[in-house]
Amino acid sequence: MNHAAAHLARTGLFFSHPACLGHDPSVYSPGHPDTPRRLIVLEAALAERDWLGWRQLPAPALAPERLELVHDGAHVSRIRELCAGGGGAIDPDTFVVEASFAAALHAAGGACEMARALIAGEADVGFCAVRPAGHHAEAERSMGFCLFNNVALAAASAIAERGAERVLIIDWDVHAGNGTAEIFRHRPDVLLACIHEQDLYPGSGPLQDAGSGEGEGYTINLPVPARSGEPLWSALLREIVIPAGRAFDPDLVLVSCGFDAHAADPLANCLLQTSSFAHIAALVQDAARDLGAPLGLVLEGGYDSAVLAECVCAVLPALAASAGAPVAGAAGGEPPRAAPRSGAPAGARSAGSEGGLQRSDEEVLRRARAQVGRYWPL
Repeated sequence: MNHAAAHLARTGLFFSHPACLGHDPSVYSPGHPDTPRRLIVLEAALAERDWLGWRQLPAPALAPERLELVHDGAHVSRIRELCAGGGGAIDPDTFVVEASFAAALHAAGGACEMARALIAGEADVGFCAVRPAGHHAEAERSMGFCLFNNVALAAASAIAERGAERVLIIDWDVHAGNGTAEIFRHRPDVLLACIHEQDLYPGSGPLQDAGSGEGEGYTINLPVPARSGEPLWSALLREIVIPAGRAFDPDLVLVSCGFDAHAADPLANCLLQTSSFAHIAALVQDAARDLGAPLGLVLEGGYDSAVLAECVCAVLPALAASAGAPVAGAAGGEPPRAAPRSGAPAGARSAGSEGGLQRSDEEVLRRARAQVGRYWPL
């Protein structure tokens, strides 16, 4: 696609749908952390703020057959039939009710419609507040609260149906996006960069896993220790993810946008604050604008409802703000269209130059540079 210099609308597009409230795992699992309240509290907070100036749009239902862009048809039929029969357990963490299939179609459809609108130039940023989440869903398996992989469907749709050649997916949910990684494992047209707490559910995403076959180098796994905070997360974005993304030169940037790395989240152990998410969102938005690529975020985790609402209310203004100075280290001029490279790691800057990093953070960053530098110029 052509990276046009034309100005895109600065008003963000906000996709949601009441059907997403129908998915309620707590019917079969009392106390389940993924409840409709997550969206109810979020949307109430945004309504109090006049939606922060974002344009509200309904998340349309995806036609069930379009789920087969990334999912096996027999798997789609199994989930549809389970829901039609009143629901039940898929695994010890993942449950559906009768309304869950419709909710999942609207969640997937919202992500795909957002990708369409962004590629069409209707805005340069969008946010999907939908559920069930998606990034754990593999081609033939629903798991980890996820039924179908919303962000993977948006990326695959953008390439197969909307003319995109390359899509960058950044996953900053605290849990590794195993489903997205497996769906695109062998593909060189999607670059996935995933920052996640190591040894946390689902136990995937080691640093050394870079994809397979033609897709080797196009998966970037960045596990971080428990109790990691904003300095390490932002350094990984600035020094690893954004330089690799710049070389990849995507036509669209998508984010699996979880807020469960927040210090108050009950399901993880990282220490990000509300302001941290605004900061990393601004980093990614500045990088996307530097590339001339629109940016779309799809809600994943975040299980303290009040904190989730607080974080989204901080992130949306950061995304909609006009682009300021280029991201630190951004090269001027037209970004190169690069494939992963092989050979020795690129020379790394001193980790000690990153303010606020602990010595253990510096080691994480050093190892990440060595691994990812085998494939991308950092």
